[in-house]
Amino acid sequence: MIGFTGGLLDRADPIRHDAARFAAAIADPRARLLVLDDYAPAMDGERLGWTTLGEHSPERLVLLGLDAAGVPHFAAITDQPARGRSFEMIAALHALVAGEAATYAAARAVLDWHARHGYCAVCGQPTTPFRAGWGRRCPSCATEHFPRVDPVVIMIAEHDGRALLGRQPAFPPGRYSALAGFLEPGESIEEAVAREVAEEAGVAVTDVRYVASQPWPFPSSLMIACIATATSDRLAIDTTELEDAIWVPRAVVRAVLAGEPGPFVPPPPYAIAHSLLTRWAEELPIVPDG
Repeated sequence: MIGFTGGLLDRADPIRHDAARFAAAIADPRARLLVLDDYAPAMDGERLGWTTLGEHSPERLVLLGLDAAGVPHFAAITDQPARGRSFEMIAALHALVAGEAATYAAARAVLDWHARHGYCAVCGQPTTPFRAGWGRRCPSCATEHFPRVDPVVIMIAEHDGRALLGRQPAFPPGRYSALAGFLEPGESIEEAVAREVAEEAGVAVTDVRYVASQPWPFPSSLMIACIATATSDRLAIDTTELEDAIWVPRAVVRAVLAGEPGPFVPPPPYAIAHSLLTRWAEELPIVPDG
């Protein structure tokens, strides 16, 4: 399963629109609150840590959803935006089981959105949460604001049985990954893939194929994984974007993913780049996940 997918909570959209049902969910003695330490998840083995709601006011709570037994799960809004991933957070992400990671991704993204969008983008006045924490309303001009997701293409360009991998300066030592970049207004996924590969590595691509997607809560993106065919293997690296780029044969990628030493360190398993590389290396059918 791709990281941060397979959430186990029913998002309970009808409750978001019903103030009485939201209040009843908060009053439910079984209700649980996600435990976070500066956006890092508290762990209970391979699962997220939860506690009681305590004295949190309703307007500072986000309803994450209901579990299979109907127990409401919440997260508490904070005024502090999220920062980068700490070593402790990375360790937690490696340990979390799939469905738990999906719940964490949703919570982190929406809480960070609240912390960064306390003022109306139309009139500049303070906004207040509503819709069970899944929106903010401006009391001054009545504009309603909702969490946004930024689409990002992430892709492997292949040429003669080799994958194009790039390295950013911020990566850990030795790590290479699939190239990636944000979609721009008025641009299709296919156009964004072609533009980003051309801009970052100087390589033209055709035959863009969608593979899968992944929510990426750092801070709030949707990673759209693709594979494309490069028309040439000649590189012209944009050093403002990449520190280096290399072509890696399929057999070498397969060996590195299996834990053998090689010319690069792969992306972490919870990142869709890892899933994309695996699918390419194993020559699995390009069938989008349902």
